[in-house]
Amino acid sequence: MNLKPLKTAGLGSLIMGTLFALTGAVTWGVITSQLADERITTPADAFLPGAPVNNPIAALAQADIINKHALAGSNGLTYAELGAEATKARNAGDTAKAEELTKQRTSVMNGSFLRASLFTSVLAYGVSLFAIGIGLTLIILGWALNKVGGQGVAVRADGAGATRA
Repeated sequence: MNLKPLKTAGLGSLIMGTLFALTGAVTWGVITSQLADERITTPADAFLPGAPVNNPIAALAQADIINKHALAGSNGLTYAELGAEATKARNAGDTAKAEELTKQRTSVMNGSFLRASLFTSVLAYGVSLFAIGIGLTLIILGWALNKVGGQGVAVRADGAGATRA
């Protein structure tokens, strides 16, 4: 019985697994480095207080608290709701209120942009972890295929079954 395809598949799996795991690990490191370079620390009222934002949990904590602060500054109104209220105030002739709502809307918009950036980092961490996991799985599979493919197998002359050589 020819087991060479198993060894070939095992080698391919080992190579691809190593590439996936290394790529995922390098990407994780780059994301961590880039976040750390921003020198962001979560505020005291975050669910992870006083943490440097250099990992996915801290990035989520920062995104969450940005949203809470933005909503607190806008009396709970979202970006879209502030736009509708500003238009309503402008149409009613209350330009001072419209300007105030527009300022609040700009602040909420900036918070949304910051949150989107942090969520992109969290997503990138997830993809990196997925790549590392797939890579390690392929390495284990490749090792197993190589181990099985490296064993000699002899077929009995009567064709009744195989025995190990």
